[in-house]
Amino acid sequence: MACSGGVFDWGVAEKRLAELNALSERPEFWNDPAKAQPMMRERNRIASAMDDIRMLEREADDAVALWEMAEDEGDTATLKEIEAGIRVSVAKAKDAELKALLSGEVDANDCYIEINAGAGGTESQDWASMLRRMYVRYANAHDYKIEEIDEHGGETAGIKSATMLIKGENAYGWLKSESGVHRLVRISPYDSNARRHTSFASVWVYPVIDDTIEVNIEEKDVRTDTYRASGSGGQHINKTDSAVRLTHAPTGIVVAVQAERSQHKNRAKAWDMLRARIYEMELKKREAAAQAEADSKTEIGWGRQIRSYVLQPYQMVKDLRTGVETSDTQGVLDGDLDAFLAASLSQKLGPETVVEDLD
Repeated sequence: MACSGGVFDWGVAEKRLAELNALSERPEFWNDPAKAQPMMRERNRIASAMDDIRMLEREADDAVALWEMAEDEGDTATLKEIEAGIRVSVAKAKDAELKALLSGEVDANDCYIEINAGAGGTESQDWASMLRRMYVRYANAHDYKIEEIDEHGGETAGIKSATMLIKGENAYGWLKSESGVHRLVRISPYDSNARRHTSFASVWVYPVIDDTIEVNIEEKDVRTDTYRASGSGGQHINKTDSAVRLTHAPTGIVVAVQAERSQHKNRAKAWDMLRARIYEMELKKREAAAQAEADSKTEIGWGRQIRSYVLQPYQMVKDLRTGVETSDTQGVLDGDLDAFLAASLSQKLGPETVVEDLD
């Protein structure tokens, strides 16, 4: 790894980049695109990180030289310009620091987002629908592509559950911290007495994995069910049992796909999702020891509450893990999640490595 615990190891990165460059120059390199593409993505990430560091070093050297000259000449206007430039460089350094943290085995991959309404009927189902909209808006703002995989509508409004595939560089790396229980407090639009309600919905983010990662699943351990895909009705509703649900007996993991009209395509996609879920479960096991104490503090009901969205009696969205909060509730529900995602990612940094703002 070129980056570990938020510290970029230049020597390791340089050696790995040389290895990848040598591999990519071999005539047979692209004979197996499934293996070549992840290697090229890794090569591009390392090269980009090294370019960022070189640029920041040049800017720092230039700023020091110019500062000394301006200070000798008593040029206060130039000193102010240099100070403004340093602030810009600090912001760039923070961005580069966060990018360096997206160095996990599957951080660069696409991801699935599963949303499930909690207990509470229409209230929680409407909240689940709001969360889905929030992630769609976030994905659109970051030029990610979205593919609807599965959806079960609510009885009156909203959704009981939905699964989306988010496609784009570092999609999993950025969104993985969204897994957990999300809590909404508001005056219910479905309550004629205008009472305040608290609703819960769970979000689960897991990575799409490619053929370079082996996940062995015994077919005898998987039950396959087919059913008629649900839809909005009319000519678009499926008349055959094309939807597929897989249940992995040893783990209890269930995945369902109804996006395609072909049962064969839905089955293939469901197997991809099952492999991804089992792989993600193994990733979580590796982190379990480090997270045990934090999880015990935030365990609620059937999930772990990570963020509260309060619309009444005041306006506030607060992340309970990082302490980041904002009164711009509408902005957050419209997909402005950058501050929350950056703070979650920054928790990997030790206090000695965090880049502080200039005063």
